[in-house]
Amino acid sequence: MKISFTTLACPDWSWEKIVEEAARLGYDGIEVRGIGKEMFLPKCAPFLPENRTRTMKELESKGLEICCLDTSCVFHNEQNFNASVEEGKATIDLAQSLGVPYIRIFGDAIPYSDRREQTIAQVARGAAELSRYAEGKSVQVLLETHGDFADSNAMLAVIDAVDSEAFGVLWDINNPYKYEPGETMIETYDKLGRHIKHTHIKDTLGRGPAAKIMLAGEGDVPISECVSILRNNGYEGWLSFEWEKRWHPDIEEPEVALPQFIRHMKSMP
Repeated sequence: MKISFTTLACPDWSWEKIVEEAARLGYDGIEVRGIGKEMFLPKCAPFLPENRTRTMKELESKGLEICCLDTSCVFHNEQNFNASVEEGKATIDLAQSLGVPYIRIFGDAIPYSDRREQTIAQVARGAAELSRYAEGKSVQVLLETHGDFADSNAMLAVIDAVDSEAFGVLWDINNPYKYEPGETMIETYDKLGRHIKHTHIKDTLGRGPAAKIMLAGEGDVPISECVSILRNNGYEGWLSFEWEKRWHPDIEEPEVALPQFIRHMKSMP
């Protein structure tokens, strides 16, 4: 398994510093969720058409890969539906041009319990449209276990409805574990494991939305159990550190969190 971090961890770093620090710290790759103030990845300077070749050569020279491109696409809200489809297609095109295997999307919320089935169907419709677009492009569309879609049963309903080889799951291990009433790591894996293509690692302390973000190994998320489950089932994908500094500016700086994470992960048996 290879280790990466998302650029949420370092919102004030330039792309050049992100690449330099990833290589220096011993990471295998970078997951891109915005660079500087730009969150729409096709507009990020390193990924503009005139810069792509140089960007990829620089990464290759440092032994790094881009493992996933993270979008802001959410499909529970009809008002944002078309914009999310457009962003998703543009990001798939970018991923194809860069040789990146995955893009990330959200379901996100099921705001009304009496419209649960309709909301899941709408999320599946968006995921299916993007997955059809990705077919034949060597890119897969991954729905993250996030928000109300941290519930594995909601995820399974989307998976069954989409039914595409270009569709899969991004397992954010914190969210199903902390989602009320919560799932154990093995319960989530037993339900979603064969669909999991990429994994986000984060640690928190406490339950639900109020859980405090912690450095890896200092919270109560059983990270080592998750890693063991994946390893024992032949997972060969990425373990990507999601340190949400962009959204939570008061947590530790990337200069602290990024080296601490890779030390923690490499200390595991």
